[in-house]
Amino acid sequence: AVTESRACEAREADLQNESKEIGFELKGYRDAHGTLAQELVSLRSRRYNLPARMLALRRELGRSLGCEDEEIPFIGELIKVREGEEAWEGAIERFLHGFGQSLLVPDHLYSEVSQWVERTDLKNRLVYFRVRGASAATRRSPEPGTLAQKLAIKPDSNFYDWLDAEITRRYDHVCCVTLEEFRRTPRAITQAGQIKATGERHEKDDRSALGDRSKYVLGWTNEAKIAALETRVRSLEKSMAGLADRNTALYAEQKTLRTRLEKIQQLMVFEEFRDLDWKPLALDIARLEEARKALEAESDTLRTLQEQLTAVEENLKDIQKDLDKARDGLTENRLKRSLASDAARECALVLDSLPEKSRSRDFPILDAMRKVELADAVFTVESCDNKEKEIREWLQGRIDAEEKKITRLTEKIVAAMESYRRDFPLETREADARVESAGEFAAMLQGLRSDDLPRFESEFKRLLNENTIREVANFQSQLHRERQLIKERIDIINRSLREIDYNPGRYILLEAEPTPDPEVRSFQQELRACTEGALTGSGDEAYSEAKFHQVRQIIERFRGREGTGELDQRWRGKVTDVRNWFGFSASERWREDDREQEHYADSGGKSGGQKEKLAYTILAASLAYQFGLESGEARSRSFRFVVIDEAFGRGSDESARFGLDLFKSLGLQLLIVTPLQKIHIIEPYVASVGFVHSEEGRISLLRNLTIEEYRAEKAAWTR
Repeated sequence: AVTESRACEAREADLQNESKEIGFELKGYRDAHGTLAQELVSLRSRRYNLPARMLALRRELGRSLGCEDEEIPFIGELIKVREGEEAWEGAIERFLHGFGQSLLVPDHLYSEVSQWVERTDLKNRLVYFRVRGASAATRRSPEPGTLAQKLAIKPDSNFYDWLDAEITRRYDHVCCVTLEEFRRTPRAITQAGQIKATGERHEKDDRSALGDRSKYVLGWTNEAKIAALETRVRSLEKSMAGLADRNTALYAEQKTLRTRLEKIQQLMVFEEFRDLDWKPLALDIARLEEARKALEAESDTLRTLQEQLTAVEENLKDIQKDLDKARDGLTENRLKRSLASDAARECALVLDSLPEKSRSRDFPILDAMRKVELADAVFTVESCDNKEKEIREWLQGRIDAEEKKITRLTEKIVAAMESYRRDFPLETREADARVESAGEFAAMLQGLRSDDLPRFESEFKRLLNENTIREVANFQSQLHRERQLIKERIDIINRSLREIDYNPGRYILLEAEPTPDPEVRSFQQELRACTEGALTGSGDEAYSEAKFHQVRQIIERFRGREGTGELDQRWRGKVTDVRNWFGFSASERWREDDREQEHYADSGGKSGGQKEKLAYTILAASLAYQFGLESGEARSRSFRFVVIDEAFGRGSDESARFGLDLFKSLGLQLLIVTPLQKIHIIEPYVASVGFVHSEEGRISLLRNLTIEEYRAEKAAWTR
């Protein structure tokens, strides 16, 4: 008996310890359940995945500064993992967890926000970025296969440009499928969440499961996170119910042990066996039982009492069953009451956090919706979550339908704006094809209505013919005059070239042929098409409109079209420079019969001396044209000064003498700057010499000598 008693006491102590552990575990589950329930209430009241504590912090900041949440968004509200990249969602969410909970502060609120953060005990960690704006010119597209390329930014966000640039700069990590690729890439990430950064730093954080959506913070919808939290809540409730059942079983076992201990203690009172000898008692009981049966057989009253006793015992068993059932129901109701109390406290917290303005404005609307969607519904504590989900799904369906209508309408509006911008690019060059630009388009429409342009249609067409196309014709005439002027100048230069002997008995003739360049020829054809028949008084309206569109295309290209500004600028400089309308070549001809000896389209294939000789010849003719030295005119003492810098430094002696004889024949006054190695060639042609000497490259000294003084000093030096 003593051994059995000790065993029962030890078992009872184990049961008490296990019951306490279950109590602690159950309390942890209840706390987690309460936190999740509060988070679910918060998530169902919004569309983003950020934790409620971060949103409460921003709400307090916004209330102090008097600004809305949209003005200071969290990054996680504005970015999400692109569709089709679900395999990378867990790794990206883990990597960007802190970045997604960072606040974006526009530049005009930066001073107030920093002051508020400085003086406030946040009871939390807060990271915020000062957004000064990002230039579209400095942005670059993310490289394919990088983490940045797998992220989408909310398109209507005011912070789009800054986020695009920041994400591209920060998260250029290559998303590697294999470890071989991961090892050889400087900045990389794997699907399992291993991160490799610059400087050979590696990191992997498995403190929470990679696919745990309750930790996700990115995206501008939270249905997936709500579903994940609801699954966890159901799992916690199931675990709590299991622990409660286990606790009940432990209580029943403890009760059985206490009963057994009581009986053992009762047995331990007896010190001798005869106190427990049951056989004599059993014989007495049997004898008495036989006597009782004999009495019962002889007495109807006793039989009646026996039947009543049996009925009472059966009734007692039924009552005991009802009592056990009531106890089980009481335990279940206590758990439900605890959960309902937690939910009531959470609802009270949410209600207290809502502004009075929101209550008075939004609650009547929600109540009217409830009456429409849940008119016949019966509400209980257990059904509240399901009913909330039903009304939320119904409301979300209506929101999605309206958003689809808005999207379709927006697309139609934007398409109409794009069509109008294509038809009238000049009038809409400062207006974007966005719904936000509706005011600008409305102003243009109001201007069109107030201007009443159809009344001026005939006047416009008259001015089109008299002014616009006439100006194009004047422009074309100016270009043709410049082309004719070039031809005339070539003729004048050719008259000078005819007087210069390029080779014995031969001279050089410059030829100007129309250029084969397709851009120049196409421009000439377009210009002719604008004016052909436009000034003959044609009354065809379609014809006049077509001419206007031809003129407009040329003018738009002159101004520079969107996206091709630099190309149009280069094209404009090319086609309006009449020199580009010609291809120039030189023909060497016999003086006696003008028969061509050789044709020079360029200087390719010629020796250095031949190139220099041809260049000197054309240069001399150009100088003759510049100074107006017509062939056969009397030479005057006019000033014809020419400076030549190192023209004869690298050429042959023969070509240098040819050029000097040529310039001498034209009566030009030359200042020749040349190194000393060509002085023996130039000496016979000069009247004075200026020696320049630089002392260690710091001070330049000049000495002037006549040619006679130079020759005298040279002879003395030689002696």
